[in-house]
Amino acid sequence: MTAARGNAAASTRFEVAVPQQPAPGSVPDAGRVTDTTASPAVPYGHDGDQATYVSRETPTREEDDPPLAMEAMRAVQILNPSGEVTMPRPERTRVMCVANQKGGVGKTTTTVNLAVALALHGNRVLVVDLDPQGNASTGLNVPHHTGVPDVYDCLINSVPLEDVAQAVEGIPNLWCVPATIDLAGAEIELVSVVARESRLQRAIAGYPGHFDYIFIDCPPSLGLLTVNALVAAQEVLIPIQCEYYALEGLNQLINNINLVRQHLNPRLEVSTILLTMYDRRTRLADAVEQDVRNHFGDKVLEAVIPRNVRVSEAPSYGQSVMTYDPGSRGATSYFEAAQEIAERGAKAPVSRNA
Repeated sequence: MTAARGNAAASTRFEVAVPQQPAPGSVPDAGRVTDTTASPAVPYGHDGDQATYVSRETPTREEDDPPLAMEAMRAVQILNPSGEVTMPRPERTRVMCVANQKGGVGKTTTTVNLAVALALHGNRVLVVDLDPQGNASTGLNVPHHTGVPDVYDCLINSVPLEDVAQAVEGIPNLWCVPATIDLAGAEIELVSVVARESRLQRAIAGYPGHFDYIFIDCPPSLGLLTVNALVAAQEVLIPIQCEYYALEGLNQLINNINLVRQHLNPRLEVSTILLTMYDRRTRLADAVEQDVRNHFGDKVLEAVIPRNVRVSEAPSYGQSVMTYDPGSRGATSYFEAAQEIAERGAKAPVSRNA
């Protein structure tokens, strides 16, 4: 590789970049063809004659790394270069609960990446992290250490939502209500609280501003936190991992949703099913996809999220995959899913009685 760079003046060579550990704040690109003899890589849009994508494997000095706001702008340029794709804003706020009692199916990843994709295309989005692990807060790089005002204060101490919502750095139109470890005790503390099932709904209803989307990231359980999310929401988005075990607990989740609809929230409906961690190399993934589509019909998004290492790497840098590697399969798949959700919401009224 060094010799090739040294003979750059004599001939032009193209080599495939070898994946290395990405540097924080840079833009990733796995397996792209890189011109090893060209002038040093430049940021997007710097020169019309230069490539419009900078590999994350390209060596850069840390002080030259662009801020997250630049990453967001570049993500839009890569995901939607022509600007033709629009994500229409809904007539009313869509409150979507992202729920599945099974852990590890992509609830938090789906919440974070859909929220970022919609926010980058003009929608005002709020993410409510209702999981005591605080992974959605981590993925959006929002502080959620002990002492930070969080969703626990809204549920237990009736603190207004606007006092705990934080703007997400570098992503315009995106806010997050973080979760700290204090939320772990909320399940027990809510037992003796008046109107315990509707605490989150009241907090959201009392917010003075307007959001186009509110995503509630639920814990992997069917306790009081998840019930609060189901009471506050109009729609349920269920991520389903394309494996057999992911289907086992689905009936219990649907039963609980029906109970909440009957007794606490008649507006609630399962509006969206998203297939995640799809591995096209296995017959099982295809069989699970067909079963889910046969059962849920058009509620299943056409977009399917594949297994992609960039999706897993992004949170360790406090980013969504949309800004970490907008050219990856994971980012483009979530972009397509967000576009599909936005278009579906624009075609039909959101708030209606069951």
